[in-house]
Amino acid sequence: MPKNKKLIVANWKMNPQSLVEAKKLFLGVKKTASGTSNVQTVICPPNVFISELNKLYSGHRVSFGAQDVFWKEKGSYTGEISPEEIKSVGAEYVILGHSEARAFGETNEIVNKKVIASLKAGLNVILCIGESKRDAHALYLKFLTEQLKTALLSVGRKELKNLIVAYEPIWAIGKTDEDAISPHQMHEMYIFIKKTLTELYDKKIALNIPIIYGGSAEPDNVNELLVEGEVDGFLVGHASLEAREFNEILKIANKK
Repeated sequence: MPKNKKLIVANWKMNPQSLVEAKKLFLGVKKTASGTSNVQTVICPPNVFISELNKLYSGHRVSFGAQDVFWKEKGSYTGEISPEEIKSVGAEYVILGHSEARAFGETNEIVNKKVIASLKAGLNVILCIGESKRDAHALYLKFLTEQLKTALLSVGRKELKNLIVAYEPIWAIGKTDEDAISPHQMHEMYIFIKKTLTELYDKKIALNIPIIYGGSAEPDNVNELLVEGEVDGFLVGHASLEAREFNEILKIANKK
């Protein structure tokens, strides 16, 4: 995982609907992504498109990732995909613990199994955490601490070099940039996550783990979040499906 670069991750979710459309979308951002020396771009399409999209790029400024994996290497697990299998088709990153997966019943314990298996396979893990709402007594901070602690249970210090934490408040997902988190709030969360990681491991390790933001990351708010929020990048959802918008985010991040 490149150091001293902003990490911009495109989560295409279950889009687009065909390989032809997927190639068109990728080619629409390829030139800009290839020219951003201060940014590492990660494209996370549906798994069925990874291999073909990987054939369209041969540089190092764009990488590919999966949106999820199973925690077993192989076996009778119909419909599941292992970390080794996605690596074999060109994936270097994987998104784990996304709020949409948690909404379908994924627990912190399941996320932990996936984190351990993915790091063992040598993948860069983008670990998503986030609260559904905020309360006046700040109990949501305990919720976030539990998500981090459980997800990283039995994860060794050496493996953390391949870890990225994506703070993704559920209440901000799918909203406009005006409804997303404020730079001040993001800066507070950045400090909180670093503090929690320091308590789990140590300060040196915590400082080296990138913190990115997901939840309505748009061209209109990424600059402030980078400068005032101090984020190390973004997990981009719907804006990554529009080449023009995603390219604008890449350009803004590249200047920082």
